[in-house]
Amino acid sequence: MQLARHPQRPLTSDIVHAIVADFIELHGDKSFRDDPAILCGLGRIDEQRILLVGHRKGKDTAEKVSCHFGSPHPEGYKKAMLKMKLADKFGVPIVTFINTPGAYPGIGAEERGQAFVIARNLMDMATLRVPIVCVVIGEGGSGGALGIGIGNRILMLEHSYYSVISPEGCAAILWKSAEHKEQAANILKLTAEDLSSFGIIDEIIPEPLGGAHRDPPLVFERLKEAILRNIRELSGLSGEELTKDRYDKFCKMGEFEKRLKETVDS
Repeated sequence: MQLARHPQRPLTSDIVHAIVADFIELHGDKSFRDDPAILCGLGRIDEQRILLVGHRKGKDTAEKVSCHFGSPHPEGYKKAMLKMKLADKFGVPIVTFINTPGAYPGIGAEERGQAFVIARNLMDMATLRVPIVCVVIGEGGSGGALGIGIGNRILMLEHSYYSVISPEGCAAILWKSAEHKEQAANILKLTAEDLSSFGIIDEIIPEPLGGAHRDPPLVFERLKEAILRNIRELSGLSGEELTKDRYDKFCKMGEFEKRLKETVDS
């Protein structure tokens, strides 16, 4: 958790600068405003055209406040969906970078339909007919992460996390105190290793010893290789096959077998 939140951990903007060429940022949701907490744009990774969508946390204090520390408003998720539909129209693969503590929980966001907009994104992303590769690069917080997280492939950096709630939030609910956050983190099974064992994610991207901030260029190279490889693997599928692959992937999550052992008294 501490590594996922490390102040020097590479952010979406760092990754874009390092591996995406000819990046053109796309703004606005066509109805309210441009939410800086979501970064969208067209570009290339090597010769592969992509639409990039990612959470933006901000670098300095002013930008962090402007981006609400990576917690998007409804208009941010609307912006993301508009740009993804544009990519779908022109057959451009989509890459998302997930790094958020959660969607913004303010009154204004709720009044503008935060929960509905995220739910609509889940539905609409499931129907897109282009390859979608989602990468959790830091924090994967609840619905705020899922709002851009419905992909054919879900990758995670080794020390990132992906969870229905933060350990602090879970501890506050279960024990009425954030002091139990470590116990909550263990219960939530939110690490890349845990989620890979459950079949929720498809690949873990290794980080340098001590975390991604210790050697960003190495992390960028590993991200680039993994993204391009997964796009290549998906590019041979038709639109129908891509949507079915995505649907089947999420339907399988949470499956379990219940075995009943009958004991007969003799």
